[in-house]
Amino acid sequence: MSKRWSINITPAERVARVVVGALGTVTGIVLLAGASSTWAVVLELLLLAAGLDLIVTGALGHCPLYAKLGHMPASLKGKTS
Repeated sequence: MSKRWSINITPAERVARVVVGALGTVTGIVLLAGASSTWAVVLELLLLAAGLDLIVTGALGHCPLYAKLGHMPASLKGKTS
């Protein structure tokens, strides 16, 4: 059984999520290479995970949190996809 997600992120927000996510991911990887403490590693892994999440949600156009909250941008209301 396949459930198709609806697009609930505007095109501008999708681009912004991918760009910011890529920056966060690259920054997390670079900082992780020079991590000196356990806390630094944990925080850098969180940055890396957040960056990857932004990339995935931006690429898919679907944010599960928006869906749970019932958020739908006005520009996307009434469109089906």
